[in-house]
Amino acid sequence: MNKVTQAYIRFPLARRIEHWIMMLSFVTLGLTGVPQKFATSNISLSIIQALGGIETLRTIHHTAAIIMMFGTAWHILVMGYSVFVLRDKMSMLPSLQDAKDGLQALLYNLGFAKTYPQMGRYTFEEKMEYWAFVWGAAVMGLTGFLMWNPITATQYLPGEFVPAAKAAHGGEAVLAVLAIIVWHMYGVHIKRFNKAMFNGKITENEMLHEHPLELADIKAGIADRRPDAATLRKRQMIYYPIAAILTVAMLGGIYGFINTEETALTTIPPITETAPQDSGTTP
Repeated sequence: MNKVTQAYIRFPLARRIEHWIMMLSFVTLGLTGVPQKFATSNISLSIIQALGGIETLRTIHHTAAIIMMFGTAWHILVMGYSVFVLRDKMSMLPSLQDAKDGLQALLYNLGFAKTYPQMGRYTFEEKMEYWAFVWGAAVMGLTGFLMWNPITATQYLPGEFVPAAKAAHGGEAVLAVLAIIVWHMYGVHIKRFNKAMFNGKITENEMLHEHPLELADIKAGIADRRPDAATLRKRQMIYYPIAAILTVAMLGGIYGFINTEETALTTIPPITETAPQDSGTTP
């Protein structure tokens, strides 16, 4: 008789939906962005042609960027609720212990340490990946704005910032795509297939290997302490107005990002000048 393995909820449905929306927008940005950086390669030309041409490609790219902006705004609001209202631990913040865990994991993989580091809710690898995404989103958002609104940008910044933004945007895009393919795909789907973003659950055996400190807190009954109803309502009454103001500000920022100007949104065919034909007469 097979022993039933205990499973724990790791990600609720809302977080999984958020993850998939961000993932799909990221993949779309990669598929439509990298071909623009390497526009002369045969693969890029095939992708551009398959998607209906450069204008359609850019429209898809911009749409995916807008979706990611909305996803980022939603993530900020959800994290605010989690930290302020529910008083969840800010367990994704890096700490000195993460550096120690990373060093011990390296030594363990090289055979110089006898035990693998004991980690909690998020491992040092997950934190690195999360903050790399935050950094990448900030860089891509800033450089994307400079390219999307070059005239507005050069009213406040030297013109050299626009081509610099293009170079940084393309370089960060390649780095992000490679990080997902090499790091995330291997660590989450190849080394050990993690089903948490599919079914929201993680088994006890997986917890023992990946998150033993969190499992210990769960066993001790201190991992998920929610405030009482009165305290929850009091905090919600404070947070909701702040969240509403923040929402309006972020929506205004997204609207301004998109509609500040229409420059560089249309590819104009190159203009070729033709010399006037000689009529064969002399003055």
